Amino acid sequence: MWHFISEQISQSTQHEFICDDVREMPEGNSHQTFRISDGKNRFFVKVNDKVKLSNFQAEAEGLEHLSKTHLFKVPKVITSGIVSNHSFLALEYIHLCAGSNDEHYKFGQCLANMHQQNSQQMYGWQEDNFIGLTPQVNKWHKHWSHFFAEQRIGFMLQLLAEKGHKLADIDKVVHSVEKLLAGHNPLPSMLHGDLWSNNTGFYKQQAVIFDPAFYFGDRETDLAMTELFGRFPDSFYQGYDNIWPLDNDYIYRKPIYQLYHTLNHALLFEGYYLDSAKVILKNLDD
Repeated sequence: MWHFISEQISQSTQHEFICDDVREMPEGNSHQTFRISDGKNRFFVKVNDKVKLSNFQAEAEGLEHLSKTHLFKVPKVITSGIVSNHSFLALEYIHLCAGSNDEHYKFGQCLANMHQQNSQQMYGWQEDNFIGLTPQVNKWHKHWSHFFAEQRIGFMLQLLAEKGHKLADIDKVVHSVEKLLAGHNPLPSMLHGDLWSNNTGFYKQQAVIFDPAFYFGDRETDLAMTELFGRFPDSFYQGYDNIWPLDNDYIYRKPIYQLYHTLNHALLFEGYYLDSAKVILKNLDD
């Protein structure tokens, strides 16, 4: 496998690369992850079953769109493909570091600037992709309340029901979410889509972002995710507000946006996340 991947990297970079050091990395939740090297050059490689190639292709496309903003350090996509019974994605290897308060402040500013770079009049994306290993539907829609209620919350509840976890009446929840978001017509912002601490870092004082679930939607969804699994440092939010302050009503929409990721974790990991999702869904009725 590594010989074939080395050949593909050589063809893509137009420099001979013969892998002689393979080290499995602990970061991967969705895929096996490796750092490979020839003694001079290093690459980060994700590996999974060959049916997961579409996941890697969607990830590569998201990374390329984020890279075009020129606001962050984004891993360069080297190559992807199938070898034997495995699919793989080879990326530029970036040695990540923790960020200082000043670096987090600049990170917040860059995210706000990215959110202002809208080039769409509708919500969604030109193709469906993935949030982790879970399919993410991105059909274009003119109304944010309908898009998020149906293609985020409703779809995730349907996936859970198909797995044997009927957490609520799906139609009723979709109606409740539409009602809660009614009248909210945000700018269709370019989104990372899965922005939490494990998908960020710093390199040479610049924020690094990766593992996107790219689409155009409400910028508040990215901010809500940063507060779900361990809040980012305060300086990050200060930097964001310096460029584009959040609306006061964000605090009421935040739990709805976080519900999407809680449902996804319930689908993937069950346990605690199922209980958390049930509590949030119950509060929608109160």
